[in-house]
Amino acid sequence: MTTQNHSAGAPSHESVTWHSIDWAACHREVRRLQARIVKATREGKHGRVKALQWILTHSFSGKALAVRRVTENQGKRTPGVDGVTWSTPEAKSQAIQLLTRRGYRPLPLKRIYIPKSNGKLRPLGIPTMKDRAMQALYLLALEPVAETTGDLNSYGFRPSRSTADAIEQCFALLAKKDRAKWIFEADIKGCFDNINHDWLVESVSTDSVVLRKWLKAGYLESNALYPTEAGTPQGGIISPTLANLTLDGLEPMLLRRYVKKNWNKQKVNIVRYADDFIITGATKAVLENEVRPMVEEFLAARGLMLSPEKTKITHIDDGFDFLGMNVRKYEGKLLIKPSKKNVSAFLGKVREFVKSNKALRQDKLIKALNPMLRGWANYHRHVVARRTFERVRMEIWRCLWQWARRRHPNKGAQWVRKKYFQTDGFRAWVFAIDTGEWLSNGKPKLVALRDICDTKIRRHRKIKADANPFDPQWETYFEQRLGFKLKDSLHGRKKLIRLWMEQGGRCPVCSQPLTETSGWHVHHLVRRIDGGPDINSNLIMVHPNCHNQIHVNGLKVVKPVRESGL
Repeated sequence: MTTQNHSAGAPSHESVTWHSIDWAACHREVRRLQARIVKATREGKHGRVKALQWILTHSFSGKALAVRRVTENQGKRTPGVDGVTWSTPEAKSQAIQLLTRRGYRPLPLKRIYIPKSNGKLRPLGIPTMKDRAMQALYLLALEPVAETTGDLNSYGFRPSRSTADAIEQCFALLAKKDRAKWIFEADIKGCFDNINHDWLVESVSTDSVVLRKWLKAGYLESNALYPTEAGTPQGGIISPTLANLTLDGLEPMLLRRYVKKNWNKQKVNIVRYADDFIITGATKAVLENEVRPMVEEFLAARGLMLSPEKTKITHIDDGFDFLGMNVRKYEGKLLIKPSKKNVSAFLGKVREFVKSNKALRQDKLIKALNPMLRGWANYHRHVVARRTFERVRMEIWRCLWQWARRRHPNKGAQWVRKKYFQTDGFRAWVFAIDTGEWLSNGKPKLVALRDICDTKIRRHRKIKADANPFDPQWETYFEQRLGFKLKDSLHGRKKLIRLWMEQGGRCPVCSQPLTETSGWHVHHLVRRIDGGPDINSNLIMVHPNCHNQIHVNGLKVVKPVRESGL
């Protein structure tokens, strides 16, 4: 394989072939610079941080990784106002040369609307591919700073953190008898739409000239150009990090006030996921008369305010909803369950899909429903959800029974059952279709609807509060967490788990971790057309882009040796 060797410390003006880029070298160079940014941030050397950020944002490695990110994520086929997408290797190669600061001027955003859970519409601003790539490039330099200075108990839109971490922190703060009894449920009114631009430009550690251009780009709606005087648009790659940086500092402010000599008498603590947060307190009075005014003053400096209608103070015995979960104490015992609102919304989504696909083939309906069921069950598998899963399973069965009966109004119930429902082992009434093939154990091969109750309830391991994914000293810790997470996601797929472990959890082409987010392809070392078997010794897991490189460049990949400790 011929690779392009460019220094991370200098810009490249040479043409490059997309499939000849040495991605392992790009990742190494960017990670090295990010680690140096973390060290400089921690030491308070702001000038050094700026210099390192400049090097990263002008480097070939940073630009290549930025283009790769925007051409491999979910929005890769969604154009901006210019109608351009980068779908070919040639377009991606040329795009790297376009990411220059000199003369850069972002185009207006394309305004679209998506439905919210309350029936209202959420505005999204879609940047052009070039603007997305520029944001991804500058985010590579900003995230190490954000992760080093961010609030310890902020979990939204941060690498390696999740809603499960936030919910586990709620359990830690509220479970015991001597913990806080009152909860301040905060709701910021239009957080993304109202952040003060001047505050962002002055406070965020990034190129202020480029940042101001993004903030003032405006948006197009119905062929009319509208200015943006406040806020950071939902839809931009860098927007969630900007929103997090806006709210960072809220937790330290509260702890400075209420923690004295490691004792928090008023039990004031915060758990935040993006712009959703709750604050605990020993009494209703301390939350109403002290905490709320402090929060309002903090937000006002950033152009934000609390929503009077949605912000409230609740007793733990009455419970509260947070991130799709209901947190409540029953006779002194804290139980966290899927919220009724979340369950109702999910069942409504399933019913609507089934109802709108009356003529769909059964196997296609099953394949469309299974990812929905898997995703929702996995989201709730860390809480007390067994009874909820059983109820959801019954409601989905009823929905599918109606779907089947509606297709054959002149047939009896027994006929419909035999056509659409099978017996699988000890289970009857399994919504499945016989493929006509046979398994090695002599049983018919079925395409079956996922049983949501097969999802095992497992306690989530909360991330350590001070863990930083850009700090080399935490490298082993995050590799272990990635391993646990991927094993959970591949539960029941022993062959893939074994492959992943044999490779040390990394792609043998670019040496980067194989995760749920990155995705993967299973590659045959000896092609099947050449007689290569489907056995582990002939298989490797690689990233989708690395898989393209193997085939385009005719690379010979060697089976990696399993590392010790994995």
